[in-house]
Amino acid sequence: MLTLFHHPMFASCRFVRLAFGEYGEELALIEEKPWARRREFLSLNPAGTLPVLLAEGDVPIIGASVIAEYLDETRGVLKRERRLFAEDPMARAEIRRLVDWYLVKTESEVTRHLVRERVLKPLMPNEMGGGSPDSGAIRAARSNIRQHMKYTNWLAGTRHWLAGPRMTYADLAAAAAISVLDYLGEIDWNGHAAARDWYTRVKSRPSFRPLLGDRVRGISPVSHYADLDF
Repeated sequence: MLTLFHHPMFASCRFVRLAFGEYGEELALIEEKPWARRREFLSLNPAGTLPVLLAEGDVPIIGASVIAEYLDETRGVLKRERRLFAEDPMARAEIRRLVDWYLVKTESEVTRHLVRERVLKPLMPNEMGGGSPDSGAIRAARSNIRQHMKYTNWLAGTRHWLAGPRMTYADLAAAAAISVLDYLGEIDWNGHAAARDWYTRVKSRPSFRPLLGDRVRGISPVSHYADLDF
């Protein structure tokens, strides 16, 4: 069994867990507090970032997109219609674009700030960046959510899945980011019916069940978080 160093409220880590789940592979999970900068963890990844996968031979593979490429090359090419990448180069480019949108753009504009201020800071020692939440950062992130949900709603309303006719890494990246925000009760689903229907489909998949069981100390999920039909 492969091992994933992760944090349950990091979208990039959730993305990797969903991808392995879609391929029916179990992961041994080690929850890492990246702010602690453990010596053993830094020996695997000097950057101190998550996720980190210990692959065959305990070789560390670092970063969500790198892990996704590794997974496609070692498992995905054998899955045919269940492959999370497309065969066509242009379709693959669109999948990569959307993965980047949700794991980089949404992360930098929304998810990272809300997770840091609402989830991580209360758990972090003051000398490591902990303390009271920054209300300005929270307001800015909340303001940015609307545009990301509007775009997701447009994608879901114009395509069967976000990147095309079948589910791909793009859907898993989007669902990973949105699931973090949904856990925190930050999403107003009113006016986003297409996005809501798409998210319900993804959330109902077996690969999503472990995420619905995730809990973090001090913050309970919104009441509908684990409800498959809201």
